[in-house]
Amino acid sequence: MITAVDHVQLAARPGTEDDLRAYYAGVLGMTEVPKPAVLAAGGGCWFQAGAVQLHLGMEDGHTPSAKAHPALRVTGIRRYAEQLVRRGARVQWDRGLPGVLRFYSWDPAGNRIEFLEADSPAEP
Repeated sequence: MITAVDHVQLAARPGTEDDLRAYYAGVLGMTEVPKPAVLAAGGGCWFQAGAVQLHLGMEDGHTPSAKAHPALRVTGIRRYAEQLVRRGARVQWDRGLPGVLRFYSWDPAGNRIEFLEADSPAEP
């Protein structure tokens, strides 16, 4: 029986770990977690925020998907989006899902990430 998502794996071109660290740790505020030694030799990096883990694996010729993406729930979504913009990230708001505030951002590998929060009736 499935009980939870353990992590989401995204891909990037080999040698881009420093750019990924700058985005996931520096922009998004996630914490890098060490990869097990047996996996570290293949490159890549792992990040965590609360119970959420994103793993970035290296893939020769990586081409990001136009549609596939992880969706991360956040609190204070407007403040969080402003923080990402101040730190140099692209933010694109999308009001296409009723009852939800959400935006997308793209990591240095071109992977799209959705951020969402339930819309409060008190929100303008």
